[in-house]
Amino acid sequence: MQKLYTADWESIDSRPIPDWFDEAKFGIFIHWGVYSVPSWAPKSEYAEWYWHQLVNQKPATVAFHEATYGKDFRYQDFAPMLRAELFDPARWAELFRRSGAKYVALTSKHHDGFCLWPSEHSWNWNSVDIGSHRDLCGDLTQAVRAAGLKMGFYYSLYEWYHPWYLNDVNRYVGEHMLPQFKDLVKRYEPSLLFTDGEWDQTWETWRSPEFLSWLFNETACREEVVVCDRWGTKLRGVHGGYYTTEYGDVDGVEPGEQFDTHKWEECRGIGRSFGYNRNEDAEDYATAEELIELLVSTVSKGGNLLLNVGPTADGRIPGVQQERLLQMGTWLDTYGEAIYGTKRWRETGEGESIFYTQKEDAVYAIILELSKAELVLQMPKPTGNTAIEFIGREEKVSWSQENNGLRIQLPPNRAIKAGEPGAYVLKMTGVE
Repeated sequence: MQKLYTADWESIDSRPIPDWFDEAKFGIFIHWGVYSVPSWAPKSEYAEWYWHQLVNQKPATVAFHEATYGKDFRYQDFAPMLRAELFDPARWAELFRRSGAKYVALTSKHHDGFCLWPSEHSWNWNSVDIGSHRDLCGDLTQAVRAAGLKMGFYYSLYEWYHPWYLNDVNRYVGEHMLPQFKDLVKRYEPSLLFTDGEWDQTWETWRSPEFLSWLFNETACREEVVVCDRWGTKLRGVHGGYYTTEYGDVDGVEPGEQFDTHKWEECRGIGRSFGYNRNEDAEDYATAEELIELLVSTVSKGGNLLLNVGPTADGRIPGVQQERLLQMGTWLDTYGEAIYGTKRWRETGEGESIFYTQKEDAVYAIILELSKAELVLQMPKPTGNTAIEFIGREEKVSWSQENNGLRIQLPPNRAIKAGEPGAYVLKMTGVE
């Protein structure tokens, strides 16, 4: 018999996070919307905040906008230009599958209120009424699921300039936000919901437990859906589903000890922006090695990585972003055994270049740098049944006891394969 959840945090927090999410480890975030047309921000800033920066007269954004589009060109005038004429959802889904990701989260609506589905609550401010004249949420959902991946959505609770939000927030929540959010869920039955913009109001104003009890009790996706912790001001890392960090922090501070025992997820862009930023250069994008290190470090600490791509207005994922995803997929093709379905081991790592994960009776040492013929691991304790395997290589690995740890003799042919981003994996069984 299904457990019923009541509209209070004690009940909501008692719901287990569905197993698929912890097993998946790696997902793709997509920020795509009207802001993808100007696709510009000062370096290290978020391009999806373009309208907000214009309204608040941020000098760099205003100067770019007036020089490029003129003083009389409004943000709303960009909407017809989000034509997505080159958008091929099956091609996107295949890229995500090849990256090794197991789930996808698309921005259904960002803080500007523009919807990527035919929301009746946002007339002429959605992708079916204007611009591409396509149900972008629906098209991508179908393709992602056909590729064998889970599909979810980002949804902004607040809208910067909705008149009800500015003048009567309770009406906005009751007559706009909640029915619109429920429509999204009922249409697409998502496996994941990533809320945002929650910081502007309390959870009482957002009526968050009310929405979540409906989600967990009454919807077709109630058994599978995963939610984050962004449901009201100061709620991150406190209530909801999995906890979230963004570019390594939560509410401006390092994650606390609660992240050691509760499922969490790091989200960030391949560059410094979520929405595509034409102002970024090659050096502003993380390398494949850096992204693999981020994934490995995150998973070793019990987290997932939600890595963002920012498509162009015509529906292309920029080549540098595709390259990074495919490089990660190449690594995961060989070493994914040490990532997918693993658990946090008793030690997350040692030094700056060795990380640990665990699955069943195996402990994996993921090593970012191998410069010597020997490797000493202090954390795993050998037993009479210890065996060590060099994942992805046929060479045998010999070892001896080093005090209470392991001294491992590495095979001479240990070089990274051509075109493969670096990080080695040792699979150890029979260690304590």
